[in-house]
Amino acid sequence: MEQIIDIQHLNKSFGTHEVLRDVNFSVSKGEVVSIIGSSGSGKSTLLRCINLLEKASGGQIFYHGENILDNKHDVADYRKHLGMVFQQFNLFNNHNVLKNCVVGQVKVLKRAKEEAEKVAMHYLTVVGMDKYINAKPRQLSGGQKQRVAIARALSMNPDVMLFDEPTSALDPEMVGEVLKVMKDLANSGQTMIIVTHEMEFAKEVSDRVIFMDKGVIAEEGSPEQIFHNPIQERTREFLKRTLVKQPS
Repeated sequence: MEQIIDIQHLNKSFGTHEVLRDVNFSVSKGEVVSIIGSSGSGKSTLLRCINLLEKASGGQIFYHGENILDNKHDVADYRKHLGMVFQQFNLFNNHNVLKNCVVGQVKVLKRAKEEAEKVAMHYLTVVGMDKYINAKPRQLSGGQKQRVAIARALSMNPDVMLFDEPTSALDPEMVGEVLKVMKDLANSGQTMIIVTHEMEFAKEVSDRVIFMDKGVIAEEGSPEQIFHNPIQERTREFLKRTLVKQPS
């Protein structure tokens, strides 16, 4: 399988605080990789380093074989190939749904407005938001906003979609509609790296699961192995805490 992203010996510190330590993993075309772990384990920072929203303190990130951390690399060009979906949607509040999905295509990809609108409509239909193209973000529920954010990212035709806890800001009844869209994307062959606390979802859609703890990859394997037969004691402890049934 064609390797898209390969991360080698990645480190990230904020001052004296080491957030990521010697992180190594790769993602191949069409693969869905979920990253799980406690708050503060470095998951979101790792995603932000991949997208260059944070500058790594050391190590290498290869994109199609090229180290994007060397100074020769065009950051803006690299970012064009990554779709990012944040916890807090990050929609433009002054634009309607359609324009939210068009503006990046026109500005960054230099697409003609008509073509950009056609692409946007396609992905808004995919996420079930085509009926809301004239609505402003304030008129939408959290789940609807997140689906628009996913359509906006897809409209850029990214190589890889990055999701940073996309359901954590949602009311419980809206989580399902976003996870369904993501599940459909995974089934369509979209390459995805997902930071998530939705364990059942990670178990169901992932090709591979990475468990992070205190800035390192503590364990990595298939969903079957990680969820049903974890090797590390700290993985077992985390899953026991996370999967424990809440009293009704």
